[in-house]
Amino acid sequence: MRLVSLLALLLAFQAFGIEVRQFPNPELEARYLRLIEELRCLVCQNQSLADSNADLAEDLRGEVYNLLLAGKSDREIIDFLVDRYGDFVLYRPPLKPATFFLWFGPFAGLALGGVAFWRFTRRRLASPAPLSEEERRRLNSLWQDEP
Repeated sequence: MRLVSLLALLLAFQAFGIEVRQFPNPELEARYLRLIEELRCLVCQNQSLADSNADLAEDLRGEVYNLLLAGKSDREIIDFLVDRYGDFVLYRPPLKPATFFLWFGPFAGLALGGVAFWRFTRRRLASPAPLSEEERRRLNSLWQDEP
């Protein structure tokens, strides 16, 4: 019984962390949800603003909400956040010289790994040098010594 009471109490405290936002229309709410899914939490790094429970993510969700209510377009909101926090706030950063490594780094790493693997296997599959007479005699003596 104590365990059930404790679990109920923990679940009740968790419910207080849920943000409730009122939107004048469903379209604005849909835009809000889409934006917070597209924007990255700067603290958690691999979570969107929608998924993160960090205080900064909560603040950024509030900022997005306020900008939407102020009549800003999605592009204006994204530009505002990028100006303030940099391209890192975007899950899909724009293609520009500063982000080339983000876009092409994994492919370059894969290509380098492929070349290294090809060179390694080619070297291993190359035919070995022929045995000298001394090596042949020693090999024959080893074969004859086995039972």
